[in-house]
Amino acid sequence: MNQIVRIENGFALAISFYIYIQLDFPIWLFFVLLLVPDITMIGYAINNKIGAKVYNFGHSFILPLLLALGYLSFSKDYLLIISIIWLSHIFMDRLLGFGLKYQDSFNKTHIQRI
Repeated sequence: MNQIVRIENGFALAISFYIYIQLDFPIWLFFVLLLVPDITMIGYAINNKIGAKVYNFGHSFILPLLLALGYLSFSKDYLLIISIIWLSHIFMDRLLGFGLKYQDSFNKTHIQRI
């Protein structure tokens, strides 16, 4: 099951990158911002519980999808750019086997338990 989830996310990453390119957004910006969501790991400097909450907040689909909805409402390209890159980051992480974190350890993720 784990492999299926990883493959699905690989396809989602490829499709999101394809959409980004088709929309003629700057490719260099995609790669510059791709790892920005990992700033949410900073919560682990406090403790595992806060770290997991902050990390999971930044690695769930809710915020990037809200940005996409904002783009549909306000037609601001930067909202869609950030949304696609953020979603791509999440897809990339899950392709690599990194998922939402459990509070007891940074190394325990929901992908491992699928």
